[in-house]
Amino acid sequence: MPPIPGSGLAKGLAVTLRTMTKRTVTAQYPDVQPELPPRSRGVIGLFEENCTVCMLCARECPDWCIYIDSHKETVPPAAPGGRERSRNVLDRFAIDFALCMYCGICIEVCPFDALFWSPEFEYAETDIHELTHERDKLREWMWTVPEPPALDPGAEEPKEIAAARKTADKLQAQEAQEAPQTQQARETPEAQPGQETQQRRAADQPGRTEEQEGQE
Repeated sequence: MPPIPGSGLAKGLAVTLRTMTKRTVTAQYPDVQPELPPRSRGVIGLFEENCTVCMLCARECPDWCIYIDSHKETVPPAAPGGRERSRNVLDRFAIDFALCMYCGICIEVCPFDALFWSPEFEYAETDIHELTHERDKLREWMWTVPEPPALDPGAEEPKEIAAARKTADKLQAQEAQEAPQTQQARETPEAQPGQETQQRRAADQPGRTEEQEGQE
């Protein structure tokens, strides 16, 4: 069946009429900040105290946009006669957000929880070279990282907490079992010297009767 002439125009006008009757929603940015989802990927914050300069984030980055410089320092022994140790000291930690594709691999591979997602997104620059932010700026963004969401109440308990709870319950049950014995030992009166002597004599001579002991 051939299409009716003007049917396409009628459908277009119907869509226009439905849209005209709806309320317009306009985001009044920047006067009103948008409500971002809790897992928004804005920028990457650095918690410098946890960084051990292991270079995992820089090696695993597919864009090679992380730049790290460090040097080694000798730490004196903690106790006399100990051995000196060397540790890495972070000199530079920078991320080029002009190259970053926000994959989050650097955050996932960090074994010491030094990198976090921040919902901050207002960091546009007029020059692309200024999108390379050093560790001072990354540390400022760290304080904008939201708190982690609460755990699912139906999720399994972590193995570490479960093992610690099992050990604590075992110790508590052992203490509860020993408590009555300790209390009974405290409440039992001590035997008098005369009674203790008679008990020993009776134990040494089990064949003697109470009448014989009374005659003595």
